[in-house]
Amino acid sequence: MVGPASSKRRVAGKRRRGGPPFHRRHRKALLTLLTVVALALGSVGAYAYHLNKQLNNFDRVDISSVQEGEPDPLDGRAVNILLLGSDMAETSEGGSNIEEDALLEEWPASKYRSDTLMIVHIPADRSSVQLVSIPRDTYTMIYDEDGEATSKEKINAAFGYFGPRGAVATVQELTGLTIDHLAIIDWEGFKDLTTAVGGVEVHIPESFYDSSQEIQWDAGDYTLEGDRALAYVRTRYGLDRGDFDRIARQQNFLRSVMNKMLSKGVLTNPVKLSSTLEALSDNMTLDSNWTPSTLRGLSLSLRNISSDKVTFLTAPAADDSREVAGSGLVVDLDEAKSQELWTAIANDTIADYLLKYPEEELASETEVN
Repeated sequence: MVGPASSKRRVAGKRRRGGPPFHRRHRKALLTLLTVVALALGSVGAYAYHLNKQLNNFDRVDISSVQEGEPDPLDGRAVNILLLGSDMAETSEGGSNIEEDALLEEWPASKYRSDTLMIVHIPADRSSVQLVSIPRDTYTMIYDEDGEATSKEKINAAFGYFGPRGAVATVQELTGLTIDHLAIIDWEGFKDLTTAVGGVEVHIPESFYDSSQEIQWDAGDYTLEGDRALAYVRTRYGLDRGDFDRIARQQNFLRSVMNKMLSKGVLTNPVKLSSTLEALSDNMTLDSNWTPSTLRGLSLSLRNISSDKVTFLTAPAADDSREVAGSGLVVDLDEAKSQELWTAIANDTIADYLLKYPEEELASETEVN
């Protein structure tokens, strides 16, 4: 068994010596979203008191037992944020939300699912932001709420079995990166968010039918919100690459949300900003160390970021999925290329990584189906 996460930052991509190798539904509008929304605090000072109260309304979970970093966002260090999207099964087990369940003596295993998992990396110089999705079927060692190795399964099992701390511990072990903060949003929160910003524009280049949700998506331009927006980011049936195309949809949608917030006055309109923050705070859970002052500090440090400085990519997978008894079809990450990616994140050299592997970056808005 491997002991609790070390307080020292490990080399990216390296696992603890002696430990087994390391081990997402989609809920995209989380972190960048949260970061961009919080960014608004730098430009709407007259409303700071009201907005500060809203920032205090987020549910909180303690992940300190596995949380390796607590950086001051203004101290010149890079920041890594883990974004999770969460679905809750229909059950009366445990508390009424993640915050309450995280306080229980035992996390209610299988009550929650998290098929969306992203690392948001903010470099030390705050000149850009990178969002890296990890496929939900990534086969890896799962670590529990104390940072102990358990068994190899799909990575989305980490949150389901062991809650927020298990998810953080698992991602840290898989990547070798320090996770400084955590943000979790549920499906209802996502729907509320798309309504709060007045709908989100997307382009579908090719018509197809989603047999799972029984929706025909015809080629063309759409403004999506609520249930329709949720259906868009949930779609994987009918798409050529299944979950990998769903990841691209999630990232594409989040990119459109950011573009709208930056270009349509959401951040400078107190009414729109207030409703957006309310939608987030009603349906989002943050780690306990992410205080309002920390959020404001990070936001201010990113005040000069534009949407063209935000890069979306996906952890590189091996060419073929494979069948594993008890787990079904799983995805193996390309070990060598993934090591390069985690190292590039740790060293703030993502630009060099993308020069070598330009195909890893998300396609343009008109190319994502």
